[in-house]
Amino acid sequence: MTAGRTEPVGGDRIRCRWCGSDPLYVRYHDEEWGVPVREDARLFEMLLLEGAQAGLSWITVLKKRDRYRELFDHFDAEKIARYDPARIEVIVKDPGIIRHRGKVEAFVGNARAYLAMGGGRGALSELVWSAQPMGANRRAASDPVPTRTRESEALSRALVARGFRFVGPTICYAFMQAIGVVDDHDVQCFLANRAR
Repeated sequence: MTAGRTEPVGGDRIRCRWCGSDPLYVRYHDEEWGVPVREDARLFEMLLLEGAQAGLSWITVLKKRDRYRELFDHFDAEKIARYDPARIEVIVKDPGIIRHRGKVEAFVGNARAYLAMGGGRGALSELVWSAQPMGANRRAASDPVPTRTRESEALSRALVARGFRFVGPTICYAFMQAIGVVDDHDVQCFLANRAR
């Protein structure tokens, strides 16, 4: 998800334009997007979901997030890491998610990579937050928001080196925005410069 120009959505609040008027998107924008997340389990879930988004819009994943949670044991990495081909086949056929075999298989591989790096003990959080840019990243409303940065490229390389898939620089930048590593709320957005 990338920020853009802002517009009022409900009441007199001005929000980033990308959230539009869909109530689910507005709630996600107001309550989750850009809120700093440091817990490994939540970071793991968001990283997998950002990978599921690859080539699609975030609203597509957001509308399917509850089903992802059900199918993937609420993103319990230890359970996901043990999924066998039969379980993967059942998941790939479920119409409640994005039925892309490569992405589903990546969830399993990423669970194994997460556990191998000590998932759940702060290792993912430490790695992800080490990608935080130095200094402010505020932009004028008219400035374009990047789809990737040096920091997202470095995070992508670090994750790939640890065995993760579907973690390219663009996915990593969207992930960094979503979990508050960068603050890309437009300057007019009522959530710009949210307390860190």
